[in-house]
Amino acid sequence: MTVRAFVDEHYRHFNAGTVQRTASSLTALIESGGKVFLTLAGAMSTAEIGRTLAPMIRAGHIAAISCTGANLEEDMFNLVAHNHYEHISSHEDLAPADDEALFQRHLNRVTDTCIPEEEAIRAIEGHLMDRWSDVDETSAQLPHLFLYDLLTSGELNDAYQANPAHSWLLAAAEVGLPLYVPGWEDSTLGNIFAARSLEGTLNPNAVLGGVHYMRHLTEFYRSNTEPLAFLQVGGGIAGDFPICVVPLLHQDLKTAVPLWSWFAQITDATASYGGYSGAPPNEKISWGKLSVSTPRFNINSDATIVLPLLFGYVLDLA
Repeated sequence: MTVRAFVDEHYRHFNAGTVQRTASSLTALIESGGKVFLTLAGAMSTAEIGRTLAPMIRAGHIAAISCTGANLEEDMFNLVAHNHYEHISSHEDLAPADDEALFQRHLNRVTDTCIPEEEAIRAIEGHLMDRWSDVDETSAQLPHLFLYDLLTSGELNDAYQANPAHSWLLAAAEVGLPLYVPGWEDSTLGNIFAARSLEGTLNPNAVLGGVHYMRHLTEFYRSNTEPLAFLQVGGGIAGDFPICVVPLLHQDLKTAVPLWSWFAQITDATASYGGYSGAPPNEKISWGKLSVSTPRFNINSDATIVLPLLFGYVLDLA
């Protein structure tokens, strides 16, 4: 039984029913010529979302991705240091002293997964330092382009420990997928770049920032001719940043562009707590991001469970 057949048969009501309706609607939009604009918050790369996202990219279903700096770098960390990761099945039982012991061993814990500092972070730092050092204001680039260059250069090919077919960043680099990483400074590599610029080793203007990403995004949106499904995973800046491009174009640049063609969000947030980053789907109508007729779905669940199901449904995986 394929993922699609399983979901259609068993996901009928409540949150499961929403997952089925979302998956079916998204598949219909893609089959009619649309593509997905995906936003990634949370630790989706460390959750190895690339196992289903990379096939989506290679199938041509993804138009662009907006992600946190952590998701950008952690896919690459896993690619080169997978064998050195440690997994903790009973992470709920850890005492502060246990986390202190992990810190002393240079293991950075993300829930049940520990990222090894030396094999992952420091190994990539050296390659990026070479690239960062070679640019100044006249040749500055967006953060993800340095990683794209590293991946497509072949320098890391012999260092791969995870299956390259499971790396969404590698798949994105291979096709030159438009990528948006607002707030990149809030990441391990962003922190390293800032530290080296404070030391005077790097030019702080060598890496472009959020305004440059937004300028690129407006050009991307204006030139796009396909229906775009906005699929938001979690909240935060990864989702808020790109969805604002429509009111920016309409209200600030007085440019006529279509609204997003479709919207879905996977979140565990509750609107009444003020933690519903980017607003619930219907509230987005009041901000000029969606229309009354835009297909809208809200899945209150764990994205590490739901997103692979959505992608598996679209790809009709067995």
